[in-house]
Amino acid sequence: MTQPIAGLREIAERYDGYIVDLWGVMHDGVQAFPDAVACLRRLKQGGAHIVLLSNAPRRAAAAAQRSAAIGVTPELYDTMITSGEDCWQRLEANPPGRRALFIRAGKDNNYLEGLDIEPVDDPALADFVLVLGVEGDIDTLEPFERTLVAARNRGLTLLCANPDLVVIHGGSLELCAGAVARRYEELGGRTAYHGKPHAPVYARAFEALGVDRSRILAIGDSLRTDVAGARTVGIASLFVADGIHREELVGPLAGDLDPAHVAERLSGRDPAPDWVASRLGW
Repeated sequence: MTQPIAGLREIAERYDGYIVDLWGVMHDGVQAFPDAVACLRRLKQGGAHIVLLSNAPRRAAAAAQRSAAIGVTPELYDTMITSGEDCWQRLEANPPGRRALFIRAGKDNNYLEGLDIEPVDDPALADFVLVLGVEGDIDTLEPFERTLVAARNRGLTLLCANPDLVVIHGGSLELCAGAVARRYEELGGRTAYHGKPHAPVYARAFEALGVDRSRILAIGDSLRTDVAGARTVGIASLFVADGIHREELVGPLAGDLDPAHVAERLSGRDPAPDWVASRLGW
C-alpha cells in the first residue's frame, strides 16, 4: 500500500542508494527545482550514493552538461545514465544496419557522431528506424503516420531511445519518442526500447551504486516508467505526484498537493509506488 510522506527525511534512514529521475523530479527542462537540489545535497552530505537515471534521448555527457546549465550540478550525484547513452552503446556494439530512418528534434542532429550509421529520411532506404523524439511542441503523431506505415510495411525494427510518452517542459506537456514507438506497435511494427522501465538500463545503475537492492530507492514522476521499472527490478519507489500525472490524479489544482489524497487515488493501481510525495524535497 502506498504511504504518503512530506519529505524524504521521513524514510532516508531506510536507503543508502538512490536512482533519481531528471525531468519532472529535478527540473522541468528550463530550471532546476530548488527543493530537489537541496534534497540531493543533503543526501550526499550524509554519504548516500546517487545515480541520475533519465530517459533523455541523448548521450550522458550531453545530458549532464545541460542539467548543470540549469542547476543540477555534478556534485549532487555520482553518475548520470541516460536511455540515449544506452541506445548509442548498443548501436556502436551491435547495429541493426548501416542506414537509419532518423526521427529526432534538431538539437539531436549530432547523436550519430562516432557511429558507422548513415541517417536517411526515406523508409525505402533504411535498414531500421531510430527515434529520439519529435521537433517542437506538437500534440499529434499524424505527421509521422505515413512514414511509420511505410517502415512497418518494410518490416523495419524501430529502436526507441526514450520510452517516455510525454515530458514536462517549462510547465507544458510535450510528446516524446515513446509515443512514436507506441504508435508503431499499434500499426504492427517491431520495437526495441532503451531506458526505463526496461531492466537492462537498471543493471548499469546498480553497478554504479554498489548498494544492495533492498537499500535502493527509485524516485520519479512516471507510473509507467519510474514506478513500473522499480517494480520490475525489485526495488522500492517514491512517486513524485507534481509531475506528468498531476491532472490525471488530482486535477488542475493550484497550490500544494496533498500526498495522502494522492496515495488514496493510487489505491488499487498496478504498479503502485511504495511512497508518494508532492515533490522531491527533504
